[in-house]
Amino acid sequence: MEKDYYSTLGVEKSASREDIKKAYHKLARKYHPDNRESGNEQKFKEINEAYQMLSDEKRRAEYDSYGHVFGGGASDFGGFSSPFGGFSGYQDFDFGDIFSEFFGGVGTKTRVPRGRDISIDLELSFQDAVYGTERRVLLAKTALCETCKGSGAEHKTEFVICKTCNGQGRIHETRNSFLGTISSVRECSTCRGQKKIPKEKCRPCHGLGVIKRQEEVAIKIPHGIENGEVIRISGLGEAVSQGVPGDLYVKIHVGKHDVFRRDGKDLVMNLDIKLTDALLGSEYTIKTLDGASLKIKIPETVSFGETLRLKGKGIPLAGGRRGDLLIKLTIKLPKHLSHKSRKLFEDLRGEGI
Repeated sequence: MEKDYYSTLGVEKSASREDIKKAYHKLARKYHPDNRESGNEQKFKEINEAYQMLSDEKRRAEYDSYGHVFGGGASDFGGFSSPFGGFSGYQDFDFGDIFSEFFGGVGTKTRVPRGRDISIDLELSFQDAVYGTERRVLLAKTALCETCKGSGAEHKTEFVICKTCNGQGRIHETRNSFLGTISSVRECSTCRGQKKIPKEKCRPCHGLGVIKRQEEVAIKIPHGIENGEVIRISGLGEAVSQGVPGDLYVKIHVGKHDVFRRDGKDLVMNLDIKLTDALLGSEYTIKTLDGASLKIKIPETVSFGETLRLKGKGIPLAGGRRGDLLIKLTIKLPKHLSHKSRKLFEDLRGEGI
């Protein structure tokens, strides 16, 4: 089921970028974990994910069209390796600039851990790329523990104050250097910034909240996707405890077809016709990409390489429209002439043809 990011932020699909930002600030202030009255960490994560999607014009346009986001291509992905080369665990979203005004103006930064992105390659037939399809793939990845649902706790166990950080979620450290005394603050590694820990850790995941396992996911391939395009599916990357899952990037490889090839929104095919049909006209039956039989009329005196255009028989487009089918005519000349055929052609040459 696709996520409804507009519903998450409580805005209409026609909302302006400023309306989306205002809605996000309002909800983030309400559900931020530091808000003792109405803080809700899960809702805060959902609000953040929705804002990340809808605040970016390109992502929003692709989400409106397909319910998820595509990658760009070589220009955006640098041969597809660059988005993942620097990922060494998880990324952080920095909300200090937003929440410093909400919670006392202290300027402390709230960091939401983000799981690692995953990249895979997917082979498609030419026909599936044109008409769209759905593929199910098995991913070996870090996912939320099904037993504890990511909490890291045994069922019905109580949570106690973390003794390592005394319930602060952060560790203050002071060390001496040749520059003087340096103080720093880091997230508590015992409670992972949550301030509390379970009395009994979940056994399958050893209290980590995540576990390595294989997970089958469905990937919807939209119609008209091109070779080399990248589909970005939010939230299907690796999970991280008490954070936001990464994304899944799917690079598409489209196989060649024996008859058809693609030219933008149009399908192109070659059709061999006899010399007499090129001169006198005729009717041919062809098979379209979807397997339907179609009769086409060859007009008189067509030239070698001339193209016939069949409107609406090409690549499916948005809004129910389609490109065209272009049929390039090639005249098939006989390899050998009978005595009768040669005489007829000599008579034609005598007529100036």
